[in-house]
Amino acid sequence: MRPERVLAATTLALVCFGLVMVYSASSSVALLEGRGPLSLVSRQAVFGVIGFGAYLFFSRIPMARLKRLTVPALGISGVLLVAVLIPQVGLNINGSSRWIAVPVVGQIQPSEFAKLALILWIAQAIARDRKRIATFKGIFPYLAVTGVFSLLILAEPDLGTASAFGVVCLAMLFVAGARPGHLGGVIVAAGIGVALAIAAAPYRRERLLSFLDPSSDRQDAGFQAFQAQVAVGSGGISGVGLGDGLQKAFYLPEAHTDMILATIGEELGLIGVGAVLVAIGLIGWSAFRIAMRARDLHQQLLAVGLATLITVQAVDNVAAVLGVMPITGVPLPFVSYGGSSLIVLLACVGILVNIGRLQARPRTAGTRGDSRGGNGRARDAGARGGRRPAGARS
Repeated sequence: MRPERVLAATTLALVCFGLVMVYSASSSVALLEGRGPLSLVSRQAVFGVIGFGAYLFFSRIPMARLKRLTVPALGISGVLLVAVLIPQVGLNINGSSRWIAVPVVGQIQPSEFAKLALILWIAQAIARDRKRIATFKGIFPYLAVTGVFSLLILAEPDLGTASAFGVVCLAMLFVAGARPGHLGGVIVAAGIGVALAIAAAPYRRERLLSFLDPSSDRQDAGFQAFQAQVAVGSGGISGVGLGDGLQKAFYLPEAHTDMILATIGEELGLIGVGAVLVAIGLIGWSAFRIAMRARDLHQQLLAVGLATLITVQAVDNVAAVLGVMPITGVPLPFVSYGGSSLIVLLACVGILVNIGRLQARPRTAGTRGDSRGGNGRARDAGARGGRRPAGARS
């Protein structure tokens, strides 16, 4: 089966499963707070419909038109990232200003849309002039834009998303052919920046210390991480049963968002968690497979950026829930409650499916895109007597 079909089918299955788990994780809390049990899952379903609309749009849009959307999308995302920090505009929830209220839709999270905009811009800019990235001066514009976006997100504050921006940018530069020495220096500088960001925020220091010594503060900074592990551990192999978990109602904070995997572990056990990990693995494999088979540099970088974004978020969330790394507040792709995240991720899948479909179409006689990192210009096949160039895929 072609990777774009595996990607589309697995994504659909995971989104549907996510709706079930959002209902299970949120219904009891909604009842305790005097709301209807369907209040959150119904909103997530609406966002899912919008997200699949975005999926259909981006899975059919011509690449030339997608390129024209890149600069406006980047500019709008930058404006929204600034706007969310303005007290009269941004919504402050639990000490973070990450959302903007939008009539009818509700709340949107600009950082989610900025992820896609940044990937679109980096892919197009590098493909336009790949030779520039051979020097540090050439890669500096990509690092600068990514750094500005990351600092704006760090001010919300959201260290997890800011870090994801950096990882995606570095992955795209590496695939494009940037020198490892330059990227290594950037990684060291970024590591120092992350360390300073942790040291500057008391709650981040507490999270790190509680991660290093889980038993030191189970009632405060380490409470969420500890309760997540209790939920996963109490589920055993097959779980306590769908809807029968107790942690989500009385103990586990954010059981339907960041910690939804812990709810899955408690109610569906190791089998449920394993199924989610297999689905995420299939999505990651399909996405990177599409990137490897891309027709030109622009499509390849675009696919690598989107595949890295999905994979990094999934690994971050799973590792945090299982106690392998500190909690950063990154949701589980396609499963956690969150409208902006779901819409953007489905748009990402749509672009990946679009690139995969282009690979399945016959190439124009005598031309091919350089899937190994060239500039995508047509090549003259006259010297080959009109035959396809060696290595061209059908």
